[in-house]
Amino acid sequence: MVANLTTPLIGVVSTIAIGQLGDATLLGGVAITSVVFDCLFWLFSFLRTSTVAFTAQALGAGETQEIRALLVRGLAIAGVIGFGLIVLQLPLGMLLLDAMGGSEGVTRTARAYFSIRIWSAPIVLANFVVLGWLIGQARAGLALAIQIVVNVINMAGTVALVTGMNAGIEGAAIAAVVAEAVGLVLGVVVARTITYRPLNVPRAVLLDRAKLWRMLSVNRDIMIRTAALITTFLFFTAQGARAGDVTLAANAVLNNFLLISAFFLDGLANAAQQLCGQAYGARNRTDFSDAVRLVLSWGFGFAVAVAIVFALFGPWLIHTMTANADVQRTAQDYLWFVVASPLLAVFAFGYDGIFIGATWAREMRNLMILSLLCFLATWFALRGMGNTGLWIALLVHYAARGGLQALRYPANLRTSFAPLAVPAPA
Repeated sequence: MVANLTTPLIGVVSTIAIGQLGDATLLGGVAITSVVFDCLFWLFSFLRTSTVAFTAQALGAGETQEIRALLVRGLAIAGVIGFGLIVLQLPLGMLLLDAMGGSEGVTRTARAYFSIRIWSAPIVLANFVVLGWLIGQARAGLALAIQIVVNVINMAGTVALVTGMNAGIEGAAIAAVVAEAVGLVLGVVVARTITYRPLNVPRAVLLDRAKLWRMLSVNRDIMIRTAALITTFLFFTAQGARAGDVTLAANAVLNNFLLISAFFLDGLANAAQQLCGQAYGARNRTDFSDAVRLVLSWGFGFAVAVAIVFALFGPWLIHTMTANADVQRTAQDYLWFVVASPLLAVFAFGYDGIFIGATWAREMRNLMILSLLCFLATWFALRGMGNTGLWIALLVHYAARGGLQALRYPANLRTSFAPLAVPAPA
C-alpha cells in the first residue's frame, strides 16, 4: 500500500513545482500531460496486474520455474509495446493532446512535455512487470524500496530542474525519464538476486502454448476493461478543459487528491490480488473468502481515514499546490466531491483486486463497460450543471464499479470453487 502511495507524489510534486510559477496555462499543461501519460501507460497496466495474479497463482500451486518464466515473458511484452509507442509518438501526441480540448497555450506546453516523456515508455512498462512480479510473491517490501527510489529521484530532479534551473515543464519530463530508468535497473538487479540465478528460462517453458494463450486472453480482457476506465477519466479531463483554463487547473489540483486516494486504496487491491491469487492457485476457498473479507474491511477503514484527512486539510493542500487565487477558489468549491470519493471508491478498488487475483477478467471487462455507460448517462442527464454535474457523474461511476462487482461476486465464487465431480462407483 505504501509503495502505491508514493506513486502519485510524482504528479503532486510536478503540480506544486509548476503551480508556484502562478501561471494557470502552465498548470493546465501539466494537468493534460499528466492525465495523458497516466492513461496511456495505464492502458497497459495489465502488465502489472496480470503479473501479480499469475505469479501469486503459480506461488500457490508451487510452480517455481513458472514464476521466473512469468517475469521474462512480461519484460518481453513490455519492451515490444514500449518501443511501439515511441515509434508512434507523433500521431499519438497529435491525437491525444488535441482530443483534450485545451487552449492553444496549454496544448503547446503539453506537447513539449510529451515529446520528452514518451521515451520512458518501454522503461515504465517494464517496471510494471517487475513490480507486479514482486508483489505477486508477497515481496511488497522490495517493491516499496524500488518505488521509493524512483519517486525520490523524480521529486528531487523535478524540484532542481523546474525551480532551481528554470527548466520549466521540460525539466519535469526529464526527471521522470531518469527516475524510471534507475528504477528498472534496480528492479532487474533485485530480481536476479532473489532468484539466485540468471533470468534465462527454457524455451519450451517460456513459450508454453496453453499458458501463453491464457495470459494473452486475460490481458486482452483487462486491457479492454482498462480502456473503458481510461475513457471515463479522459472524458472527465476533456470536459474540464472545455470549461476554461481555471476550471481545468482546479480539477487538476483536485485530481491529485483522487490520485493519492486511488493509489492508497489500490495498495489494498494489490494485497487482494496477491492473497486471492495465491488462494486461488492453491484451490483453497476458505482462504480466498477470508482474504476478501480482510481486504474489504480494512479498505473501508482506510477510506474513512482518507476522507477525514481531505476534509480537514483539503483547503491547505489546495493553497500549497497552486498560487493562483482563482484556481484556489474554484478548487475549494468542489472539494467536498473529493472528500466523498474514497468512501465510494473503496469497494471498486477492493473488488478490482479480488477479480484480478482470481483472473475473472471477462466479468471485469463487462462490468466496467456498464460502469462507463452509467457515468456517461449521468453526465448527459446533468450536463446543464456544468462542472458540478461532471463531478457527480464521476462519483456515480465509482459506486457503479463497486456495486456491480459485488453483485457478481457470489456467482463467480460458486463457479470457480465448485467441487470436482466424483465418478460414481461401477
